[in-house]
Amino acid sequence: MGNPLTAVPMRAARWSALHPWSAILAWVAFVAFAVGLAIAIPTQETTDADYRVGESGRADALVAEAGFDPTDTENILITARAGALGDDGAAAAQAIVDAARTADGVVEVSDPQPSADGSALLVSAEVDGEDPAPLVAATQDVAAAYPGLDIRESGDLTLDEAISDQVGEDLSSAEVISLPVTLVLMLLAFGALIAAGIPVLLAATSVAATIGLMAPLSHLVPADESVSSMIVLIGMAVGVDYSLFYLKREREERAKGRTTLEAVEIAAQTSGHSILVSGGAVIASMAGLFLVGDATFNSLAVASILVVAVAVLGSITVLPALLVKLGRWSDRPRVPLLWRLNRRIGRGGISSRLLGPVIRHPLAALLAASVVIIGLAIPALTMKTHSATLDTLPQTIPEVQTIKAISADFPADAGASARVVVRADAGDRQQVGAALEDLADRAAATGDFVAASGGVEVSDDGRTSVLTLGMPYDETDDRVPAAVEEMRADLVPASLGDLPDGTEHVVGGGAAEDVDFSHKQQGRLAMVIGFVLLLTMLIMVLTFRSVPLAIVSTVLNLASVGAAFGMIVLVFQQGWFSGTLDFTSPGFVINWIPLFVLVVLVGLSMDYHVFVLSRIREHVESGLPTRLAVRQGVADTAGVVTSAAAVMVSVFAIFATLSMMEMKMMGVGLSAAILIDATLIRLVMLPAILVLLGDRVWWPWRPPRPTGQRVVEPEQGYAAVSA
Repeated sequence: MGNPLTAVPMRAARWSALHPWSAILAWVAFVAFAVGLAIAIPTQETTDADYRVGESGRADALVAEAGFDPTDTENILITARAGALGDDGAAAAQAIVDAARTADGVVEVSDPQPSADGSALLVSAEVDGEDPAPLVAATQDVAAAYPGLDIRESGDLTLDEAISDQVGEDLSSAEVISLPVTLVLMLLAFGALIAAGIPVLLAATSVAATIGLMAPLSHLVPADESVSSMIVLIGMAVGVDYSLFYLKREREERAKGRTTLEAVEIAAQTSGHSILVSGGAVIASMAGLFLVGDATFNSLAVASILVVAVAVLGSITVLPALLVKLGRWSDRPRVPLLWRLNRRIGRGGISSRLLGPVIRHPLAALLAASVVIIGLAIPALTMKTHSATLDTLPQTIPEVQTIKAISADFPADAGASARVVVRADAGDRQQVGAALEDLADRAAATGDFVAASGGVEVSDDGRTSVLTLGMPYDETDDRVPAAVEEMRADLVPASLGDLPDGTEHVVGGGAAEDVDFSHKQQGRLAMVIGFVLLLTMLIMVLTFRSVPLAIVSTVLNLASVGAAFGMIVLVFQQGWFSGTLDFTSPGFVINWIPLFVLVVLVGLSMDYHVFVLSRIREHVESGLPTRLAVRQGVADTAGVVTSAAAVMVSVFAIFATLSMMEMKMMGVGLSAAILIDATLIRLVMLPAILVLLGDRVWWPWRPPRPTGQRVVEPEQGYAAVSA
């Protein structure tokens, strides 16, 4: 293969093989240096300003520029465990007010507010700082003094803290489970302990190095709080995959009698080439996230691209060095039963039996698989997206239940809300205030808004005025976006249209932020899909110099994405298997999940797609007809594809068992999609299409066939096919 992509891994592998200790020590130094960067350089995390979008983003900026106190609100809800509140309720509320006023960090405490039916009292406290502990302790002391009352606290700080704790617990659980699961799967794949440990070691060091390198990079692209999870998720998947590709081919060549150095060079020429191509495909897919223009996606794109690049680097440098240094010791110590099972499966017995009907009846196999894929994809047409809400948080978190209770009793202060911000000259303060009061009356008259407590807030310089309006609807109610649009299009112009020239007024708040984010994302999903598919198509054309093959790859990727989206809708929007997975369907898909699943699925599925096609082309170049090359190529790689897919499905499935809804959606979507893609699509649809196309699949370039010599049949499988 006179291809630059082949020359690069071959040269790197040869140098590493001839200088194994230099390559190994260089990798160790690189990882240590990267980890040291994380210790020496603090990570720059994203701020609220990074997420500002549209008119609501401008409203948030005006509030920040006006110097409004950046305090957080904590709410204490008082209800009776049985019966009415009575005198104890009022006494407890006053005790909380008195205790809160003396708690460290509390700058303001509201008077107790009764609910509309008098069954609850609410005390709000403004906390300056990030530690709600003193206020929480004060609340708990009062609660202990009034055992007949249910006194609960939740707010900006306590809820965030509870969510962070839950996320940390979930991720720790996933990491603890994923490593032994991956190691067990590698033992099944290799039947030997050292060989099983090498992929896990490469993946783990790639993840550690990437996390370290992200520290300085975060000062260019701020890091989202979920970036570490992304690095672990993608890093473990590609790191294990690339090692599998290399190790399996190196072992295969040694089994043919070649020396370890020869086997490593052949693995570099074949699997190393596939690793570079598939790494490029993953990077191309992840680059599509930049098109979204969102701080979270920018951060995830940088992290995923970096971890893939590091894993590719390790697989073509330190991995060959380790294999040369270990030699045949990489197959020690053997696990007897697993070793024999691995040897039997490694000869392609299972895959040959599966491929036989597909090769003999390609059209029927393709039609049957297509019906299943289309059936899975149809529900995706009904997908409804929304940002995460209280309903998507684990309902076992006490602070979540408290917020929901507050929302039910005090909708103006805790439900969906809109915030009108006006900037004008300080001399127009009274006129602006009167206009906002008129707006509050007009909004209340529609029935879509409720005047929140506090009235109109005015900045110290008198130039910025803020009116917050609650809504008697749940955040996911379809009436919320319509109400925001009515506010912007009709109510605000009617009340504020006569303010002096130069006055700026915008509508923000939580409900408006969701509307603006949805508007921004309209068309972005289609644009990202188009970008990712076109870029991966271009990579396939450049790699295999085949237009039909690039088109087939793109269509199959699109089929995988459709099936994945359909599965997510069935499970989370329609509630299939909600009892098994222990969640209550919110009735929608969290808005960032489809884009995330798209780029990760296309990127990771291209790993073994390129690996399979490269082996098929090898057999075509050796002289086999395309039909036989397809069967032999798929049979040769089926064990690796199965092992790689098993690792990814297992790791992603672990995330489906976690409590956070985002983690569940991500885990279910990716695990189901990879399972379908690695079996139905790559082992049925792909070979069926290639057999139907025959030699036309290589147009306009055809692999050179050996001339003047008899075609050498592959070692296994040919006789079965010809028979």
